[in-house]
Formats: sequence, structure tokens, C-alpha cells
Amino acid sequence: MTTILSTIFVLGILIFVHELGHFLVAKWVGIRVDKFSLGFPPKLISFKRGDTEYCLSVIPLGGYVKMAGENPDESEVTGAPYEFMSKTPAQRSAVIIAGPLMNYVTAILIYSIIFMVHGYPTFDADRMVIGGVVEDSPAEDAGLATDDVILSVDGNTVTDFGAMAEIVSSKPDEEITLVYQRGSKIDTASLVTAVDTAMNMQGKKVEVGKIGVYHKVWYVKLGFFESFKLGVASTWDISVMLVDVLWKLVTVQISPKAIGGPLFIAQFSGEMARAGMVALFGFIAMLSVNLAIVNILPIPVLDGGHMLFLGVEVARRKPLTLKQRAAVQQVGLAFLLMIIVLVTYNDIARIFIR
Repeated sequence: MTTILSTIFVLGILIFVHELGHFLVAKWVGIRVDKFSLGFPPKLISFKRGDTEYCLSVIPLGGYVKMAGENPDESEVTGAPYEFMSKTPAQRSAVIIAGPLMNYVTAILIYSIIFMVHGYPTFDADRMVIGGVVEDSPAEDAGLATDDVILSVDGNTVTDFGAMAEIVSSKPDEEITLVYQRGSKIDTASLVTAVDTAMNMQGKKVEVGKIGVYHKVWYVKLGFFESFKLGVASTWDISVMLVDVLWKLVTVQISPKAIGGPLFIAQFSGEMARAGMVALFGFIAMLSVNLAIVNILPIPVLDGGHMLFLGVEVARRKPLTLKQRAAVQQVGLAFLLMIIVLVTYNDIARIFIR
């Protein structure tokens, strides 16, 4: 139940802020909005305020804002000043880009609030200090404890968690030797790593070694401006990482099998919800950045595709015909359906295929 409720909560926030961006800018530039829907039909509840019908629908995998005169179809467009197609290219661009921009701003705000209220995660960058030991883990059996400093693994000096994890993960179910410091005393421990599974860049499950320790992290509460600055930086870092992943997917440096879909989001939503509100909202912020970046890709049906149509319209000084748009959108829709099938298969494979 936690997984189901948290998934609806996560998707609800992401969809709401995205469509709210389109809605607010459309109203701002004077476009009549006929419908604002969270979810896809059939409808659960709806009500009307002014010209707009507000709907909550059954399928929580998206939403939409229906604007007057949205498509350049002669039967729909009358030339009324409140229609989408009656607005300037700049105004229409603002409406289109407002959805992804709202997701991006939401991520910045969430990170900023987390850093201001909960604190910014800080750790010793020069030492691998144990912050906690998992119960019944190899580390606990070997006598390791909180605040111990791991100095080396199998003779390899480690100065941070990443260096230690890289060595340990490469040795599943193998005996390793740790040199660690407790207070002023230096000691040695031998242990056999536990075996876990992880997904590699080729989308395949591989065995990895674990010993069951966490890096020591503490949280420093920051002021408003410093929190906002780090919120922007964190959002930018995720954006750069996502663009890098997309590029590696296009250039086949990463297998498409490595990407996840709705079931992956649902699984992680449940895990983050059980980890606490800070983890859950951090996950929402990360997904919000993903939604913003993916939506501006020049794929028909997505916001980036609409921007592409608008660019063509400006270049040729008239919009594409409905027939031309429909043909291009069918290609875009087919591509998206193929991606949906792929990520859903990947999700199922992660759960059932070992």
C-alpha cells in the first residue's frame, strides 16, 4: 500500500506542477483554457470554474491542458483573440516551455527547502569514516563499528567511500582484508563479502560484493540564499548527468536495457517513502529534473516537439497543415510507444529475471 500511495503522490506532484506551468502562462497571455486534467480518462471527478473544466481522472500517468484553438485546424481555429493560434510565436513558446520550466523550478525549490530545513549533507572527504554498520552484515561480524576509519582494502589505500566501494563491489563472496583505525589504534580485520545484485551499463544484473557499512554523514542547516544557491547547483548537476546519460544512450555507450519506467519509479517511490520524507522529496526533485529535460527533446507529442513545430512555422511563415502535423506526430507517438514498451520490459525483467 505504501508503494501504491507514494507512487500516486510522486506522479501527482510531477504532473500537477508541469500542467500548472502551461495553465498559468496560457491564462497570463490571454488564452482560454477549456480543460485542466490530472490523469487520463475516464474521469473520477470534475468541476467547472469560469471557462475551465478541472478534472481528476483514473489513469495517473500524465495530464493535459486543453486550450482553445490549440491545433491549426480550420474547423477549430476561428481567429478569436483568446485562441492559442491567435497568439504570437513568442507567447505560444512561453506557454509550451512553461511546463518543463515549472518542473525545473520545482526541483530547485525542493532542494533549497531540504537544505534549509533538514540541512546539507556533509562528510569527511579525506577519510572513509564509518557512519553505521548493518545488522548481521560481514562488517558487524568482523567487529567494525561506527566512527572506525577504513584505511585500506586488500592493500589498496582508500580515502573515501567511493574508493572503498569500488574495490569491495568487485569481490563478491570473496575474503578481503581491511586495515582500520579506531581512536589511536590501528587494527586488521578479515571477512568474506556478502553478495548482492546491481544493474551495469549494459542493463544486465551482475553480482557485487558488500560488507554492510555506511559513510558517516552529518547535516548542516543553511540560510535561505546559500540553500537556494546549492539548490540551483544540485539541480544543474543532475541535469548535466542526465544529458550525459542520454548522449551515451544515443551513442550506444549505455544499453537501453539500463533505463527504467513506471514500475521502476513505483518501486523507488515506495523505498524512498519508507526512508522518510526528505528521501521522498529528494526523489521527486530528481524526477522533476528528468521530466523537464526529457520533455524538451524535439520529439513530436512532447513539448520539445511542439517547439519544433513552432520553429518550422516561424521559418516558413505559416503553420504545418493538420495532415502534416498528424503524420509527424504519428511517428513521434510510435517512437514513444516503443520506448514505453522497452522500459516496461526492463522493469519486469529486473523483478522477475535473475
